[in-house]
Amino acid sequence: MQSNSFLGIYLAKDHAIVVCIEGQGKDRRLAGCFGVSAEQAEQQTPQVLAQRIAAGCAERQLKFTETAVALDCSMFMQHSVHSEFSDIKKLGQTIRFDTEEALGTDASEVAIAFKIDSTDDAGSNLSVFTASKHLLSELLGALAANNLDPISVEPDVNCLARFVCQNVVLPPESRPMFAFLSRRSGYFLTPLAPAWQGVSPTPAVAMRTFLLSGQNRTELLARQVSMTTALLHLAGPVNRLEVNDTARKLTVQTEKIDIIASSGLSAENLPDGCDAVEFAIAYGAGAVQLDLPQNANWRSDFMPYQARVRRLQNSLKFLSVAAVILIVAVGFYGLMQAMQVNKYRSRLREKFSTEYSAVMFGQKMPDKSKEAVRRLGAAVRRIKEAQKGFSPTGEEAAAGKLARVFQAFNKCASATGLNIVSVNITDKSITIEGETLSPDNTLKVFEALKQAGLNVLQQRISSDGGRSTFGVTVEPKKQAGGGV
Repeated sequence: MQSNSFLGIYLAKDHAIVVCIEGQGKDRRLAGCFGVSAEQAEQQTPQVLAQRIAAGCAERQLKFTETAVALDCSMFMQHSVHSEFSDIKKLGQTIRFDTEEALGTDASEVAIAFKIDSTDDAGSNLSVFTASKHLLSELLGALAANNLDPISVEPDVNCLARFVCQNVVLPPESRPMFAFLSRRSGYFLTPLAPAWQGVSPTPAVAMRTFLLSGQNRTELLARQVSMTTALLHLAGPVNRLEVNDTARKLTVQTEKIDIIASSGLSAENLPDGCDAVEFAIAYGAGAVQLDLPQNANWRSDFMPYQARVRRLQNSLKFLSVAAVILIVAVGFYGLMQAMQVNKYRSRLREKFSTEYSAVMFGQKMPDKSKEAVRRLGAAVRRIKEAQKGFSPTGEEAAAGKLARVFQAFNKCASATGLNIVSVNITDKSITIEGETLSPDNTLKVFEALKQAGLNVLQQRISSDGGRSTFGVTVEPKKQAGGGV
């Protein structure tokens, strides 16, 4: 999808005008426009219109990121309400109570949107728009089911005001009143700010809508102009009346405004039978990215927008939770690894301590491993020195015998899983108790003893707990001439 494309929809009960706008500001352009109708359908429901809008977008390959809807004035009511507050937050908190008081009825079944017309020391004068919650729920459900969930649902007159302020250019001294007559509805707009042309967001605009009947449009316009001037409580005189009549049936001399040309388009851009006023409303809805409504948006009061913003929030929450879980998992894994290493070191030290005491004639292993290694090195050096001499009887000294035993152990220990339980040395022989992985490995230990220059006098092999235990008595081989 393109990053700056908006779909504006003017939505009436039986038809809709769809406008796709690309870009922003001066780079904004019309990417597509079409109309759909449910007049010939068996049931004129929002579901039918939503399906036909989605089909029209797919047929024309219109790409857009967001959707905005302008609701036809036949589906909402406009009221003038006074509030004691001028702060926008307090207005939002109290608007429902003020509306109930002004209408004299329960407002729990309607969604409320509002615009501030003016403020003074006494509070604010508001234009309040009420629409049925049931109707909005049905419309939003139908649009969302067709991937058209709108970020805003506004009164059509508010979207028309946005179009006028952004596209219509008049002389600077103009204080106009705009009258737009479509096939079915009439709209009066009067900008309240002196500098209103091209301003974003849309400045304050006094607005009024009414449904057209079959009476003479010229008489209707004349009557409605005076009525609108009185109802809107305008701060100053109007010096210019700008009129756009879709039916072109007015006979009164007025300033006529071409709203199609105001948007930089021509009549050729409109589909056949498209009402120019309804097009302007849809265009104003599509330009919502220039002036995102807060209070004149029924979605602020009912069924808040849940699409891209909520998906982004949920994604951030998911990523945050995932990051926390990952950090905890990495920390737990590191802790388990440290515990495993410490456990292995503890087992290794326990085994080394037992073997140290065995080879060091019962001495307790020092607390520091480096000290134990130093003492073992010193013992090995003494054994090597003792191997150079013999006892007066011609028999090898105990240290020399022990050196041969360790020589045999070093050759086969890792391959056989050798574990020495005890070593007993006498003047004549050496008795060894231990265990290996299997009887075959035990025989390999015996063979290593023989290769180290020891004769096997007695041997015993048995199995215990899946390992082979053994006991063997050896003596040094005697060399010819009485030496060993």
